Amino acid sequence: MRVRPVNTTARLAFRSFWPLVKGDRRWLALICGCVVIAALAETAAILLFGELTDHALQKGSLDAFWAPAAQWLGVAAFAAVVGYVGNSTAVWVAERFVMRLRARIFAHVQDLPPHFFQRHRQGDLVERLTGDVEAIEQLVVSGVVRTVSALFSTVFFFTAALILRWDLALATFVLAPLFWLAARQFASRIRTAARQERVADGAITSVVEESLGTIVLTQAYNRRRAEEKRLDTEARAWMRASVRGARLSEMYTQLVEVIETVCVLAVIGLGAWEISQDRMTLGQLLAFAAFLGYLYPPIRALGQLGLTVTAATAGAERLLEILAARPAVSDPPVPRPPRQVRGVLDVDHVWFRYPGPDAADTASAAAPYALRDVSFTARPGELILITGPSGAGKSTIARLLPRFYDPAAGHIRLDGTRLDALPLENLREHITLLPQKTLVLHGTIRENIACGRPGATDDEVVRAARDAAAHAFISALPDGYATHIAPGTAQLSGGQLQRIALARAVLRNAPVLVLDEPTAGLDALSARQVIAPLRRLMSGRTTLLITHDLRLAPDADRILVLDHGRLVESGRHEELLGRSGTYARLHGHTARPAAGS
Repeated sequence: MRVRPVNTTARLAFRSFWPLVKGDRRWLALICGCVVIAALAETAAILLFGELTDHALQKGSLDAFWAPAAQWLGVAAFAAVVGYVGNSTAVWVAERFVMRLRARIFAHVQDLPPHFFQRHRQGDLVERLTGDVEAIEQLVVSGVVRTVSALFSTVFFFTAALILRWDLALATFVLAPLFWLAARQFASRIRTAARQERVADGAITSVVEESLGTIVLTQAYNRRRAEEKRLDTEARAWMRASVRGARLSEMYTQLVEVIETVCVLAVIGLGAWEISQDRMTLGQLLAFAAFLGYLYPPIRALGQLGLTVTAATAGAERLLEILAARPAVSDPPVPRPPRQVRGVLDVDHVWFRYPGPDAADTASAAAPYALRDVSFTARPGELILITGPSGAGKSTIARLLPRFYDPAAGHIRLDGTRLDALPLENLREHITLLPQKTLVLHGTIRENIACGRPGATDDEVVRAARDAAAHAFISALPDGYATHIAPGTAQLSGGQLQRIALARAVLRNAPVLVLDEPTAGLDALSARQVIAPLRRLMSGRTTLLITHDLRLAPDADRILVLDHGRLVESGRHEELLGRSGTYARLHGHTARPAAGS
């Protein structure tokens, strides 16, 4: 599944994300009201300034000073209170919007299939959930507030200027479209630079995360300079886009400053002529100039807002790309109600192939089948060992059982009910998957075990650790179960981390257990330490053990051998050894190193 770029207009982006403001629209109305009142207060303050100039300053009358001064102070104090309420509420609403949008994108990402994350760099996804989300807020929340502020300020100041001198106001307002034309000329180029900068941001984050995650490889293979070169390449791309965007924005700002200066000088020149003809007072001219001084910034803000919206649209495109990616599976329209699960699994003539690079929701016709007409049944208390050469389709079965994907043909049933008829959450509560890669969360050992069953007591966590043969080494740590661990931690060995994962699976206590290469990457001693608790964990459950390690093969009730996606052999260990087929060959390859050691 490749997410294609979305050609997004500002209107589409706004319409896509505006519903997230639904719970805060009354607060947004309050903010806009405060903005309007603030604009009115500024208008009143300018009029009072003109009155002070004509009646107090120009005539040198202190008596004429006090009344308008008190009124001006009152207006300023009132505007300050209104401004505080409006601005602080605006920050609160904006952050709530960011929180909702990030939660929405994050929830959607968690439903996407595994291959989505294999085809997208993790750092780029992180950037979309951070920088791009904040860019959308500039479009949907802050953009609305700034638009209302600029529009009402423009209307109020222009109306007041018309009242003072309508002819001068019209003459100077003719130059206002220059701001719009300037913004229009810069919009597309700033949008391109903004998108390039966001892509480069994601690339930099990806390189840093990948390098830190493979620091052992970097040090062992002297790859420091290669990694620095990778970062330098992405950083230079980011710098070029960032500098280009900054230069365009600065060029626009300076151009607007020149236009604004031309407008103000025109007003002053016309005003001086009017004063010389006794058609205008100095106070009126200063008030008129002040109105224009206040008028042009909101007009300029409207133009700048267009550039902000343009840049935000680049972020919207990247988020809509994620939202356009569809989950591979979903809950059925009419799910079967949850019930007691025994754990009988029926895999019935299943075919499956992974989505190709050009497929959004379905498998590409060009992709080869990973499974071809596979059928078997597993019952409670049975240990089914699934083996075969690399690429035979073994791990694909592990992905189908918790419904990361659905079969292209055929069905999988749990206690007679098709998996796609069960609620996903209910299905996954009854199937414990121990993936090939040992998954560790940032947190304490207790938290890592307890995530197998939220709400578990400390006694239950310790009991699960004992069953997984992990309690002894955990207790020997200085902080015991409160020891903090993280992916790639050096505090514990691979076998110890695997036993913590086993304790998590023990605590979950689901009737169906799927183990995908549980001893992969472990040395012989660590593998033996894991096998004993594995046997306890498998007892009484429907267990599918997917492995190249055939040390547990004699204990299996049945062995399934896959090759090129097909089930080529089935039987017990001794029976399959006597056939001299694929299993016997695999067992011979596994046994030779042990014999020679």
